[in-house]
Amino acid sequence: MTALLLFIAALAMGIFDLLVGRNMFNRPILTGWVVGLILGDMTQGIIIGATLELAFIGLFAVGAAVPPEILTGGMLGTAFAIASGTGTSTALLLAFPIASLALILKNLYMILVAPALLHKADSYAERGSLRGVELMHLTIGTGLSLLLALIVGGSFAIGSNTVKNLLNMIPEFVQNGLQVATLILPALGFALLGRMLINKKGCSILFLLALHW
Repeated sequence: MTALLLFIAALAMGIFDLLVGRNMFNRPILTGWVVGLILGDMTQGIIIGATLELAFIGLFAVGAAVPPEILTGGMLGTAFAIASGTGTSTALLLAFPIASLALILKNLYMILVAPALLHKADSYAERGSLRGVELMHLTIGTGLSLLLALIVGGSFAIGSNTVKNLLNMIPEFVQNGLQVATLILPALGFALLGRMLINKKGCSILFLLALHW
């Protein structure tokens, strides 16, 4: 039942993003509390989601540079951490590999499936059918949202008990190292964001604002 609810939530957020426009609802700071609500621990979901947001904060698609798939990584990292009764260290441990794997599957979809539908959209355009072109674009987006939702729901259904057993096998010194990484990764996320924002023009504006205040 929990896996089904996670699937529905991921699908709904993907469709919402498709129809309304880029609204950042796929970010961990928002998906965390949704996962927490589904798993019955909203407080922990908000805490884990906020921590993952700090780690993912500098990851945005810029030109051809595509970041790891944040929706699946954030939702599954939070879900597995709450289900196993562990904290943010586990979420950080799992979120990035899951997001990277999901990105590979997403790219395969965009390489194998999307072009066929786009060529179909070209044929509709040649016939002057705007409705057909719109339908093809909506089909591509809906299919991608469905794929990501299946990854979220299916992975949780298959892997929740496996993850619990895996975490119990992790030595204590490794867990301590993960706790340290929990504190470092958010700082790294801020540093990546600051690297993009801090320049001569930005610093001058910040300096003027500081003088004003």
